[in-house]
Formats: sequence, C-alpha cells, structure tokens
Amino acid sequence: MVFSVAQIEAAVWIPPVTAFVISFFTSMGGVSGAFLLLPFQVSVLGYTSPSVSATNQLFNIVAIPSGVWRYWKEGRMVWPLTWIVIFGTLPGVLIGAVVRVAWLPDPRHFKLFAAGVLLYIGGRLAWDLVKNRKRAAKEAAGPVGGGGAVRVVRFDVRRLEYSFQGEVFGAPFWGIFTLSFIVGIVGGIYGIGGGSIIAPFFVTFFRLPVYTIAGAALMGTFVTSVAGVAFYQAMAPFYPNISVAPDWMLGLLFGVGGMAGMYLGARCQRFVPADAIKWMLAVVMLFTAAQYVAGFLGF
Repeated sequence: MVFSVAQIEAAVWIPPVTAFVISFFTSMGGVSGAFLLLPFQVSVLGYTSPSVSATNQLFNIVAIPSGVWRYWKEGRMVWPLTWIVIFGTLPGVLIGAVVRVAWLPDPRHFKLFAAGVLLYIGGRLAWDLVKNRKRAAKEAAGPVGGGGAVRVVRFDVRRLEYSFQGEVFGAPFWGIFTLSFIVGIVGGIYGIGGGSIIAPFFVTFFRLPVYTIAGAALMGTFVTSVAGVAFYQAMAPFYPNISVAPDWMLGLLFGVGGMAGMYLGARCQRFVPADAIKWMLAVVMLFTAAQYVAGFLGF
C-alpha cells in the first residue's frame, strides 16, 4: 500500500501489528509507544519529513482511550495528577511543534535531538533502578492485589497527595506543572504528545509508583496529541514545500493496532512487577538512542 503523504510503501498489516506489539508493553509504564513508533517510521519505513511527528500524535489519539478506560475501570486514575499534566504539557507541545518544523526539519539533526532525549530519560531511569535496588525489590514483591485503587488525600496549589496500597505518595503542585511544561516542549518536537516521556520522570524524580502514574501520563498524551495534530494541520499551509500535516491513513492503521495493544497492556499491568516495567522502558530507550547516534555518525 502506498501512503502518499509519507511517500512510502508498506504492506497494510505492518503498521497495526507493529503498533500492537509496541503498545502492549509500553502502556504498562504509562507510555503510548509513540516514542518507539517514531524511530520505526524513520529508520525502517523511511518516513523522515516533519509530518511524521503529526502522524505519531494521530496514533496516540486513536490508541490511547482504550488504555485510559482500563486504568479508570480499575480505580488507578489519579485525576488531579492528570489535569496538572494536561495544563502543563499543552502549551509546551505547541511550542515544540513550531520548533520541529522551523528548526529541526533535517532528519539527521532530528535524530540527534531524539537520541539525546531518550538517552537522558533511559539513563536516568536505569541509574535510579541500580541506585535504589532495595526500594525496587520492595516494589517488585508482587503484583497489585486487593486495595489497588487510588484515593486522593490532598490536592491544592501547593501539593498533591494520594494513597495507594496503604502508603501515601505526593509531589509539589508547581514542580509537576513546571516539569510537564518542559516535557511538553520536548514531546511536541519529538511527536509523542509530552505525556509519554513524563512517566519516567514521575518515577525517577517524584518517586511515584508506576502503577498509579500510567493512566495520568496516557491521558495527558491523548489531550496534547489532539492539540498537536490540530496545530500541525493548521501550520501545513504556511510550509508548502515541507510535509507537515499527518498521514491520516498511516496514523489510523497504527492507531487501530495500538488500541488493542494498550487495552491488553493496561489489563495485564497489575500482574507485572514494577521494576520489570521500569527496566523494560530503560533498556528500550537506551537501545533506540544508541541506534540514532550510530545513524548520525554514519555507522
């Protein structure tokens, strides 16, 4: 099948199957899978124009609702955290979209930027796991059983706190908001909505349990991706010589596979140890970053 906007040709089953496999695993960590679909599109399918970022965000719009619904049904959606993420990342992702089109249209420069983002996040997550083995072992003691629902204890302009499995977790309101804004800019450039890469930050910086932040991160990604796709589409007429608007057919095919993968991933998450989910995210990020660096250097 020929995808005219992306200017590539691929079998019709490749996008949904790829998205299903990636999303099944990444959704357990609150990541939609878009950060891995992008290198797949760039390096495997040969889709390198700025519109690949918009296509990635279109995938998020179609795929994410099934995962969020599953986390909500199991009582593990921290809604105050979700709203802070949305209001923080939304302006950032629009700024990031402008940066991507205006200053990073060259695929080699974009790959180097993406490698830097993934290398930092993956390295930080891996270092945190190695440095805190005792805490990780405690989290890995078993799957989420009874009492797995989240209950908000405090939510104001100073702090957010909630209880989960007999423990209280919290973070400063403005700390979450500021981090969300910065991550939103990076996510807008990379084409993953912002909420996706904020999940590892919540785990490493604020020590929030991965079982409770996954739904909030995915919902934040969904809302900012809607804005991102609309913004890329609106910018397209101003850049007639560059492919800016998303490839709708390719994005929808990725989204259908991602929808099934995210639902099953969210359903299975509570049976997987927290440290296993974190290691999976860290290893995949570092491996992808290494590939980008190697490609930039010409290896």
